[in-house]
Amino acid sequence: MNNIKIKAYGKINLSLDVLGRRENGYHDVSMIMQTVDLYDIITLTSIKDCSEIRLKSDTDSIPLDSGNIAYKAARLIKEEYKIDDGVEIHIEKHIPVAAGMGGGSADAAAVLRGMDKLFGLNIGTERLEELGLRLGADVPFLISGGTALAEGVGERLKRLPAPPPCTVLLVKPGVSVSTKEVYEDFDSLAEAVHPDTRGLSELMGNIGLREMALLLGNVLEGVTLRKHKIIEEIKKDLIENGAVFSMMTGSGPTVFGLFETEEQAERAAGYFEGTKGIELVKAVGWLVAE
Repeated sequence: MNNIKIKAYGKINLSLDVLGRRENGYHDVSMIMQTVDLYDIITLTSIKDCSEIRLKSDTDSIPLDSGNIAYKAARLIKEEYKIDDGVEIHIEKHIPVAAGMGGGSADAAAVLRGMDKLFGLNIGTERLEELGLRLGADVPFLISGGTALAEGVGERLKRLPAPPPCTVLLVKPGVSVSTKEVYEDFDSLAEAVHPDTRGLSELMGNIGLREMALLLGNVLEGVTLRKHKIIEEIKKDLIENGAVFSMMTGSGPTVFGLFETEEQAERAAGYFEGTKGIELVKAVGWLVAE
């Protein structure tokens, strides 16, 4: 048996705007996504004389059957490239589930990349992104990660320079959020504050941290805040503990704070650690595309 390990990096949104809803239910978005140094570890092992896909994990917080997007990624590669061998997928979870950090999509992207390497397919990044879109809107970006403007339903990617150096503190309250429900609630909003995602994308690479912070925004934040007041409290506490800026990522509920130094971020992490109702506290850096 051959095996390979792949890191599946999570993401945050520096800007997230929803432009409209398509007839098929998908939403047109304009967002800047950024991978961060928090990752699941995916181990793929080929199995001879067996065509099964076996899914295992160190947690019971994810499905371990065909309902898991990582399973679907393996099945997609097997079907597209006529692979007869089976594969065992082990997911070591570090990205929290239902957190707005793309954990499931990151796992799927890692499985696509891993299957390519494990079976020597030489698929290529562009084709992997096309396949990834069949699985989920965030998957194409997470094939390579880094910094990118994503438009359409997430499939139109434009690589961008990395944000200014800083330390990112991730704080997730102990609640989970349904992305589907957040988008449905957004559709019923009478008004929404839309960030200038395009404007920010044009300035990336030529802007300081504090200037960048003035342009960050998440149109979904107001939707999730109405149901989970703790998100607003975390945002406020991050600022009071030295963050230049704080914002919810994705559909939530994870909140990130941007700090000018690692020392500031670690001190703020100490404030949140052990706090009732907080599930994850971790200081990380930006992750440039591999």
